[in-house]
Amino acid sequence: MGFQLDNIKTTQKRTAKSEDRINDLLKKEITLFGKSFSDRKKEDLYTELSVLLKAGVNLKEGLGLIMESQKKQQQKVLFANILEDIVAGQPFSESVKTKKEFTDYEHFSLKIGEETGTLVQVTKELGSFFARKNEQRRNLISALTYPIIIFSTALLVVAFMLRYVVPMFQDIFKQNNVDLPPITRFIVSLSETTSSYGWILLVGIIALLLLRQLFTKKVWYQRAVDNLIYKTPIIGKFAKTVYLAQFTQAVSLLTSSKVPVVNSIQLVQKMINFYPLRSALEKVERQILKGKKLSESLANDPVFDNKMVTLVRVAEETNQTEFIFQRLNEQYNTEVQQRSKMLSTIMEPMIILFVGIVVGVILIAMYLPMFQLSNVLG
Repeated sequence: MGFQLDNIKTTQKRTAKSEDRINDLLKKEITLFGKSFSDRKKEDLYTELSVLLKAGVNLKEGLGLIMESQKKQQQKVLFANILEDIVAGQPFSESVKTKKEFTDYEHFSLKIGEETGTLVQVTKELGSFFARKNEQRRNLISALTYPIIIFSTALLVVAFMLRYVVPMFQDIFKQNNVDLPPITRFIVSLSETTSSYGWILLVGIIALLLLRQLFTKKVWYQRAVDNLIYKTPIIGKFAKTVYLAQFTQAVSLLTSSKVPVVNSIQLVQKMINFYPLRSALEKVERQILKGKKLSESLANDPVFDNKMVTLVRVAEETNQTEFIFQRLNEQYNTEVQQRSKMLSTIMEPMIILFVGIVVGVILIAMYLPMFQLSNVLG
């Protein structure tokens, strides 16, 4: 459902040209809420709300328009609750704070916008923030989808060979009492194990997936998984770059709203979901509170590269923190795109090579005794 501005009564005058542009933009169909409040839906929410506010629509009417455009009752209820809070005199940021769909980062950003009169700019920047975050996620998915499909197919091929092909050769070897070489005995043993305990392995994998859903919100589990990803070659560096891009964009947004550095670091900690970077930011916060500069604090942790440390030092000397972090964000976003392409390019031949080696070993193990058998029969 598109937005209709015809029913809005405002005292402000707009030119026909600007009305046409706004209507054309707002008539685009968007979906804000589904089963969960995803980053994609947050991007739509803040982008459209920023456009409405800039067009002269007040906050209450803007949220009302967004509520009317929703198709699901659950979505309407959420916006209705926010509107009730606003009508009761509660600020938008405080209403957001009480809703589990929103984060502390969004709450404090909106609060800053309300206090400084820059709510239009803040909502626009939040829309840009989630747009970049969604783009990074798409790049990551694009880079890993094809290799994962290849790897999954390879596992199925190997499992099929161990379950059905190897036993056929094993029967031939038993009937002819062929002396098996060590590599063949190993493959046969692996095949027997797969046949006998394969269902246990399958149940175990399903159990791990269920446990993952159970533990996914546990701090210790998230920390362990993030640390494992961080230490993984190639993938770890790519993940770090993705979250550094989010970090620099968030700091740029907060500094543009005149938030002190310490408070910016504290707010970004609540937004970042990557524990190696979150832990590093905690150390940075402690060092800043002790009187150290931001650049010095960043230099003490390997998570932050020399490029960031150098440019932040320049920002401190020239008092252009917002501009420098915007430039850093652009650089990291470009690097994310390049690394996603490189990751896909590198992983594909590596997986194919791995599959070729495994299948080759199985075939060699099966055909070695066949050569001995042909000599005996000859």
